[in-house]
Amino acid sequence: MKTVIVGGVAAGASTGARLRRLDESAEIVILERDQYVSFANCGLPYHIGGAIPERGSLLLQTPESLAKSLALDVRTGQDVVRIDLAMKEVEVHDQEHSRTYRESYDKLVLCTGAEPIRPPIPGADDPRVDVLRNIPDMDRIMAHVDSGASSAVVVGGSYIGLELTEAFRARGLKTAVVERTERLMPWLDPEMTRILDFHVSTQDVDLRLGTSATAVRRTEDDRLVVDLSDGTSIETDVVVMASGARPNVNLARDAGLKIGDRGGIVVDAQMRTSAPDVLAAGDAVETAHFLTGQPVLSMLAGPANRQGRIAAETIAGRTSAYRGTQGTAVVKVFEMTAGGTGMTETELREAGMEYRKVYTHQNGHAAYYPGTSPLFLKVLFAPDDGKLLGGQVLGWDGVDKRIDVLAVALRAGMTIFDLEHLELAYAPPYGAAKDPVNMAGFIGSNLLRGDVDLCYPEEFPDCADRVTILDTRTQAEFDAWHIPGAILVPYTELRQRLDEVPRDKPVYTYCRSGFRSYIAYCVLKQNGFQDVALLSGGVMTYHGYHRTPLTVGHGGMPMVAHAEDDLARLPGALEHI
Repeated sequence: MKTVIVGGVAAGASTGARLRRLDESAEIVILERDQYVSFANCGLPYHIGGAIPERGSLLLQTPESLAKSLALDVRTGQDVVRIDLAMKEVEVHDQEHSRTYRESYDKLVLCTGAEPIRPPIPGADDPRVDVLRNIPDMDRIMAHVDSGASSAVVVGGSYIGLELTEAFRARGLKTAVVERTERLMPWLDPEMTRILDFHVSTQDVDLRLGTSATAVRRTEDDRLVVDLSDGTSIETDVVVMASGARPNVNLARDAGLKIGDRGGIVVDAQMRTSAPDVLAAGDAVETAHFLTGQPVLSMLAGPANRQGRIAAETIAGRTSAYRGTQGTAVVKVFEMTAGGTGMTETELREAGMEYRKVYTHQNGHAAYYPGTSPLFLKVLFAPDDGKLLGGQVLGWDGVDKRIDVLAVALRAGMTIFDLEHLELAYAPPYGAAKDPVNMAGFIGSNLLRGDVDLCYPEEFPDCADRVTILDTRTQAEFDAWHIPGAILVPYTELRQRLDEVPRDKPVYTYCRSGFRSYIAYCVLKQNGFQDVALLSGGVMTYHGYHRTPLTVGHGGMPMVAHAEDDLARLPGALEHI
């Protein structure tokens, strides 16, 4: 049997490799329109910035190595321009020899990937305006940087945009980021990204949030100017459009294959398309979301590789099925790491799904061991049975492993109650006896069991007239900054000063991160106060939601110290906020 695979990067190479391992007799042809196959496209920004010094490190396989190790017929520079479903052939343009030929197939696998979006503005298609999708794109950007560039503008503040921003700063370029939304990483919830915005701004990056590029034009001396929606302009040497990507489905659409509402090729769990003997995998396809069952585009390397593997197993007659996409992702942003898994609160609201949420800000590892700082962790779960729905984590150390723990727990159908009981690795350099994931479980379980009531930053300032807002921190912290309308009773003095807290209306307690205010909550409840709630995540979450000023510490780390002694344990002297 002959299988033709269109596209030779993540999904395509995985399909071919898996199919060969399952069927030594299969004829496998991979047609790739570019000159490179099986390259590490996620590593491209890191070579631009110098973290990966050798260009060859990104070339995981070559046509020659794939032919030698797996007996795959890999042809680069071959642009498939048409599918003839009736004849079971593809029409191929050989770019090197300027000829067109037809290739027959028994099974066809479309792994056509995605293409970068260039916003529909004047100048976006200028040859000097770059995108980053493949090795030639990377080479072109590096050539522009190496030609004496001193500045760059990145349009888009998500994965690729921020990785390129870090790369350009590492190369010494004055860099601006233009992001049309009010925050970086718009795939995370807004209150979670405030800390990231602040961190990036401390890296000598000119952040233009809530601003769009309206045009790109050239100056008389051949520099570039990016005009912005706020009426300002930025003159620069390098411009990269990192505004997202769209599925490359032209070939499939022209052949009459079904295209979904999200713009991707419709496939079933075995990666079969609407046409007989045609499969598809990778960035170009829509798959079912793991939690909702609704079609989504993932455009992530992990799902693409798994989908390619399943396509091969379907061709080989196996019964494998793709089990849905949950969107687990992580990104390095200068000294910080950010990521998430499952659904965000924004997505849950849009889907009309009921949920509860908790925030926690434990350190990445034991506070007494040097080199740690707080994680900003958010967990979402169902209000009835506590089933996990999503999680987001930002911080400086230990972020990736918490995302992975939450990703596995979500995939396994675990609940917020299960997080209480996870036995996670602990030693002072790596974690804590009560891991941040455990702590999220404790808080969420307390919430669902009715042991605690929580309030959230979005309730402020509207609640100020009807509740008593009780600050449980120190006098110094209160004097430096406090929630408007709050009264101060430090938690260590609360038992002796209960008569200062009004009993005729609800009491909302808060502190820096939620620990001291929880103790205050328990004191109030057990002394007869009926209507009490504590601010989940404390002022650290409050600042994220209301985007109030933050104080910078080591490495651009914003912080709110909750006690004088904390200053000695944190990396760098930090001021109260």
